[in-house]
Formats: sequence, C-alpha cells, structure tokens
Amino acid sequence: MMKPLLLILIVALSSCRSTYYVVRHAEKEAASTNMTSDVPLSAAGAERAQALKSDLQNKGIKRIYSTNYKRTKATAQPLSEAIGVPVEVYDLKDAGFIGRLRDLKKGNTLIVGHSNTVDELVNGITGKSLLKDLPDTQYGDLFVIRKKGKTYQYEMKHFGK
Repeated sequence: MMKPLLLILIVALSSCRSTYYVVRHAEKEAASTNMTSDVPLSAAGAERAQALKSDLQNKGIKRIYSTNYKRTKATAQPLSEAIGVPVEVYDLKDAGFIGRLRDLKKGNTLIVGHSNTVDELVNGITGKSLLKDLPDTQYGDLFVIRKKGKTYQYEMKHFGK
C-alpha cells in the first residue's frame, strides 16, 4: 500500500518542477535617424544569441516567449530553431501574462524581454522584489528561476562573452 502512495507523491512533486530562464535581448544596433525604435541585433548581439542557444539547448525548454521586437525575437530564434520550439509573442502589458507563467505546471521556459521589463518578469514570477531596471548597456545576464511546488529559487548567471 505504501509503494503506490509513494509513487503518486513522487509524480505529483516532479510535475510541479519547472525552470524559467529570463533574459534581456542581446546587443542591438545603434539607432540611426532612418531607423525606427525596433532596431535589429548587432553582430555582437547575433553572437550572444548563439551563445544563449548553446547554453540552453539541452535544458528541456518547452516554451519560448518574446516581445514583438526584432531584437528580442532574434535573440530567441537560434534556440527556437535548434530545439524546434516556436517563439510565442507576449505583451508585458497583458496583466495576466505573469500569472499564466506562474501557473505553468511542467517544462522549462525561456522569456526574452528588455532592460526595463526583465525586472517585472523576475519579480512577478518569484513574487519578490529582486531586481530593478537593468542598465541599458548591460547584456548577457541569465536570470534562472526554479519552481518547486510553490517555492521559487532565484539565481543570476551570465552567457556569452
């Protein structure tokens, strides 16, 4: 009788594990007078996007979210192509987005945002005030949030050069 209960408990606990990888988009081209604010990645940014792919391609990513900007989508694209997971566009103004992220039961997720939105994502997912706006010149931070049941563990790493 104890073995079936133990098995059910193990399955229930393991189904509540997931990891969120939150990043700011990689380096962007400098805006010129002819460009809109939707600038693409620079060569260094494209290289960093490849580094993100290398770091995350074996992490069991099941979902990839990006804002609807060239630089965020281009940051996620190499990983998307490598693992066959499409990039889904999100709008951080959507009040329910962070709640839907928190409700995900299983599987790992990459979310690509901006220097002024990464803090909202990390703080919203963890339920703690851990970050404030990133400097506009700061790239390569990888914010890792591990969800185990109702507990969130936060770690900051770096990717790329």
